[in-house]
Amino acid sequence: MNDLMVGTVYWVMAGMLLLGMLLSRRGRFTRVLLATFGWASVFAACFVLLTFRDNLGYVAARLKTEATGEPLAVGRETRIPMAIDGHFWVDAEVNGQPVKFLIDSGATMTTVGADTARRTHVSIDPDRTAMVRTGNGIIRVALGNADELRFGSLVRHDVPMHVSEEGDLNVLGMSFLSGLQRWGVEGRWLILQS
Repeated sequence: MNDLMVGTVYWVMAGMLLLGMLLSRRGRFTRVLLATFGWASVFAACFVLLTFRDNLGYVAARLKTEATGEPLAVGRETRIPMAIDGHFWVDAEVNGQPVKFLIDSGATMTTVGADTARRTHVSIDPDRTAMVRTGNGIIRVALGNADELRFGSLVRHDVPMHVSEEGDLNVLGMSFLSGLQRWGVEGRWLILQS
């Protein structure tokens, strides 16, 4: 007798046992049916938990990420959930200081506001400026450099960036994204791989 036949025999025996229980308690059929459904639900939940027991840590981390918006780092991959506004935001560190960035593949350069640059000690060369075209028009930016930028499993050193006197929006642009091995959007997740 092979494993498939043994499994079939067990299912037939379980069915016969269940049918016998139901027929012997005809007066309380609805109650027995509800109890049977309840126990079947308990066994199904246990089966699912045991089947996916190796993935429960990942599920817990993903639930935390969905609730808090923090990036989920798995190995060399960082997953960032889409915010309610439809954008991808990440809480990063620039030179050890917390900075919130909008990740924008439509932006050429990584750009921080002047206040952020001062607070995070981004080195700025005031003699080197450039005119750049943004979604809000043409602006003048200073050229700067951060010693370190990190979030999730990603760490970059000697990061060039623009420093803008106009506005306080910090943007991670293509200058950062193009240095990754892979990046892309899958559903409501931005996947970044170093």
